[in-house]
Amino acid sequence: MSPAIEPRFYDVIVSPVITEKATTASEHNQVIFKVARTATKPQIKEAVEKLFDVKVKKVNTLVRKGKTRAFRGVAGQLSDTKRAVVTLEEGHRIDVTTGL
Repeated sequence: MSPAIEPRFYDVIVSPVITEKATTASEHNQVIFKVARTATKPQIKEAVEKLFDVKVKKVNTLVRKGKTRAFRGVAGQLSDTKRAVVTLEEGHRIDVTTGL
């Protein structure tokens, strides 16, 4: 049994991204997560390793700019989101459909 999971790890990883592109990336041992805007690569790596009990090879991050959308005829701006593409070591897997 792994040591106690700290609550701050749940603040770093917001949710998994389940899209066609993320599914294709999973075939290459990669998982995509939405993460906190203030999260750094070392924080993301530590959180994924502790929460899912896997070994992370590398972490790439990107900020997806929010789109302009109309709601009831009024233009609005969606929030920017930060995403992390986590590459896992060989032999490690994360099934994001099961949850934590």
